Amino acid sequence: MRVFVNTEDKRWEKHKINFEKIANAAVNAMYKNSEVSITLVNDATIKKINKKYRGINKPTNVLSFELDDDVLLGDIFISIDTVRKEAKDEGISVSEHTAHMVVHGVLHLLGYDHMNDRDASRMEKKEINILKKLGYKNPYTAESAVCTDESCCPGGKFVMRLKKFFHGAFGRTVIYSLCALLASLGFAPFNLWWATVIGIGGAYLLSLKNLVGISPWRKFWRIFPFGAVYAMAMFWWVLNSIYVVPELASQFAIWTVPGIVGIGIVGGIIFAPPFLAISSRRLNPACRPFLFAAVWTLVLWLREWLFTGFPWNPIANISLQNLHVANSMSFYGALGLTFAIIGTIAAVCEIIKNRHSGLNWFVLLCFLMFGAVGVVYGNRNIDIVANACNVGQRPIIRIVQPAQSAIQKATYSRVAALQNANHNLNVLAELAFAEGEYDLVVFPETAYPFVMMPGDIVSMARFLDKPMIIGANYFDDGKLYNSMLMVSPNAAVSGVYSKSHLVPFGEYRPFGDLIPTPGQLTPGDGPELITMNLSGTKFIFAPAICYEVIFSDSLVPRGKTPHAIVNITNDNWFGKTPGTYQHLDMVRRYAIESGLPIVRADYSGISAFVAADGNVEAMIPIGIAGHIDGTVCGAHRTAYRKFGRDMWMIIILVVSCLGTIWVAGVTRKK
Repeated sequence: MRVFVNTEDKRWEKHKINFEKIANAAVNAMYKNSEVSITLVNDATIKKINKKYRGINKPTNVLSFELDDDVLLGDIFISIDTVRKEAKDEGISVSEHTAHMVVHGVLHLLGYDHMNDRDASRMEKKEINILKKLGYKNPYTAESAVCTDESCCPGGKFVMRLKKFFHGAFGRTVIYSLCALLASLGFAPFNLWWATVIGIGGAYLLSLKNLVGISPWRKFWRIFPFGAVYAMAMFWWVLNSIYVVPELASQFAIWTVPGIVGIGIVGGIIFAPPFLAISSRRLNPACRPFLFAAVWTLVLWLREWLFTGFPWNPIANISLQNLHVANSMSFYGALGLTFAIIGTIAAVCEIIKNRHSGLNWFVLLCFLMFGAVGVVYGNRNIDIVANACNVGQRPIIRIVQPAQSAIQKATYSRVAALQNANHNLNVLAELAFAEGEYDLVVFPETAYPFVMMPGDIVSMARFLDKPMIIGANYFDDGKLYNSMLMVSPNAAVSGVYSKSHLVPFGEYRPFGDLIPTPGQLTPGDGPELITMNLSGTKFIFAPAICYEVIFSDSLVPRGKTPHAIVNITNDNWFGKTPGTYQHLDMVRRYAIESGLPIVRADYSGISAFVAADGNVEAMIPIGIAGHIDGTVCGAHRTAYRKFGRDMWMIIILVVSCLGTIWVAGVTRKK
């Protein structure tokens, strides 16, 4: 390590002290390219520095000003007057006490402090070992004048108290939790994208202070509150389903608290890796944004499968209020846009820590350019959709939203169930039979109130005299499915698609009978294309039931381009909670990624026609019964769908590796 010594008081010259040797003894080999500045002053000078930067009008022995940079570690100021006085009081030489000051100051620059007894003990042990190697005795066997009032630490008393709070377990947990709450506000229905940026950025900066220099296990527990609170703030609404139907509430209400705790535990585990990845002292600061963004994106990719898969709310979704940015997902998907956003946040944080580093600015430019490429392609995607929808005649599709409550829709009384079923059929027919011309009517998930079996008919189709798509439970060969039925005007079922990605704890039991589950359904065979004849025109679509639409690149067989995706769902269980709005955003994201318009029929709302560029062309709000008529157009194969989700993950990892290698190479040359 290079040590630059500036002597401002000539009284220092009589003491032959090897500052470079002492400073290097306090660091390990990884800092061989680092730099430290030591300025030798007197009480008058150090008093002025204290007053100017810390509001303390008195001299101290040593001051450290850290730059939060692994190359330019910072500046150390040592006063000859105070050092002489303290050395005399302790009965040691000025050279020995100065060595202690240098070691103490360097350790401060490396992130050590003595804000509490535990940290002070850790720092003192480190000093003792270093001074022992240099041939000096334990400086803490007698009264020590080093930092007895925390005065040598960077910042004033107020700042020191804040640092002490942040470094404490309670304060740290509070700050991480607040950052997590902020980060959750970028998604629907709040759509405060800047809150997500500030929340993640704050957690990133806090982690660089609190995770470096401790064991991996302690690092995990320090960052755990961020992931836990972030997950609970975003996903608490899934437990709303317990209270929708009184019969379910009486049986499952006891699982509310364990459910919230479980969400927090899983969230704490899932969202910790990106922060743990950047917590090593050996990591070059300019490399951290690449690593942080890559690991965050990798975690999103893994969420497609972990715990049955739940890639809900990728960071990319905070851009959906600006379709010019959001359409970059047509190029590299939610994975790529998440990588660009997270990397930009991290790069800005590194600049906040050290704005004088040219490498940090270059890394920020790399992420901005990566994002700009996606935006340019995304605007091309918007133009493709607009041009394709300006020509040609298209079948008119009617979406019906009954918006009846879950109690109206289902009951455990057999007599009431039959009455409700017939009433619900009449409501569906009346809504579908409203004035207007259409070629196909689409009803939501499980809208048909009776269990269907092979050979059964849907008599309502004869009344409408139109082809229809409707959700129903389907029983075949001793197995029960959550299905989408394609029904001809003559009431015959012409096709059946069954949901393949079932909801754990709602539609099947992941752990057997250990945790009670309302349903035990059988999964279907997976993605397929369905063709229906609408007024002499073939309508080819990819079916999706409920949250199957959140799984990126999963609905359309490779190499195929249908006219649209038809998504039937029932968000009745979640009411007007954030989950219902976020589900629509997941649909919009899928439309952009795939280049396919989506027809979405939701039992209670929000039903919508979503264009292939993510624009909601028409919708029915939550809780409103009615219908909307529309057409679909603009289907095309995007770059994202050509390469596929997994290939884009590989590309992102390669980009991160190349960026990290390049930055490391430039640093070594310096």
